Amino acid sequence: MDDPRLTPARPDVAAKYLEGKVKAARFVNGEKCVVTDAIAPVRTAPRADAMLQTQALLGEHVTIYDRNGEGWAWGQLGSDGYVGWLPDHALGQPGAAVTHKVAAIRTFAFPGPSIKLPPAATLPLGATIAVNRTDDVFAMTDAGLFVPAQHLAPITDHAADFVAIAELFVGTPYLWGGKSSLGIDCSGLVQVALTASGVGAPRDSDMQEASLGATVPVTQLHQLRRGDLIFWKGHVAIVRDASTIVHANAYHMATAIEPIRDAVSRISAAGHEITSIKRL
Repeated sequence: MDDPRLTPARPDVAAKYLEGKVKAARFVNGEKCVVTDAIAPVRTAPRADAMLQTQALLGEHVTIYDRNGEGWAWGQLGSDGYVGWLPDHALGQPGAAVTHKVAAIRTFAFPGPSIKLPPAATLPLGATIAVNRTDDVFAMTDAGLFVPAQHLAPITDHAADFVAIAELFVGTPYLWGGKSSLGIDCSGLVQVALTASGVGAPRDSDMQEASLGATVPVTQLHQLRRGDLIFWKGHVAIVRDASTIVHANAYHMATAIEPIRDAVSRISAAGHEITSIKRL
């Protein structure tokens, strides 16, 4: 059975490309949109109190297959294929092609070329923008906003060490479904860090476990390398070195650096053993 998290199909409507593969009352091609808010929630239902599945960042492409007429749009993210409900106000028509991405943990977009102005938006690491021109201080976007140039990188640039990107998030509050320094979860941390280094990654930890890297025997827990991923049921951590990991977790309610031995013991005591170790 197709994973509903990645399959834009409901009994009443489904994506045209799924016709003949799923049952639905109608099939639609969908509308190409782009995320225009800094961070847009992707929820399980068209309600502000519905569970947060993931987040879409500024500049991300989304195909919308349905709107409920009450401010919510149902569609599929272009980056990782996740399906859910987004606020209509967070979406717009595609414009100029993105040229740059936010490479700092977060930055501000100002309405003019002055840091003394009240920021118009707070942009997360990984947000993408179209830059019209730059000077020594600011990059001006096609939306007329001014972003500190030193916080940006060309869209084609990739971080050399995805673990170092993950370490930037230490202290970030834990948020189920989160993907920014305002709140992030375990698999979101892995996805955001790998994306910054130019490696595509699925959204959820079970998807990551199934598709990323080569399996390292659990018996080699004492021989881990920086960048290895340790998986438990519903959880993933990133290895920093032979003795520590960095992971977003509900025990600390934050992204934290923790001794591997302590984490394995604590999680085992809660009833969960390591399910696999992956090396990228």
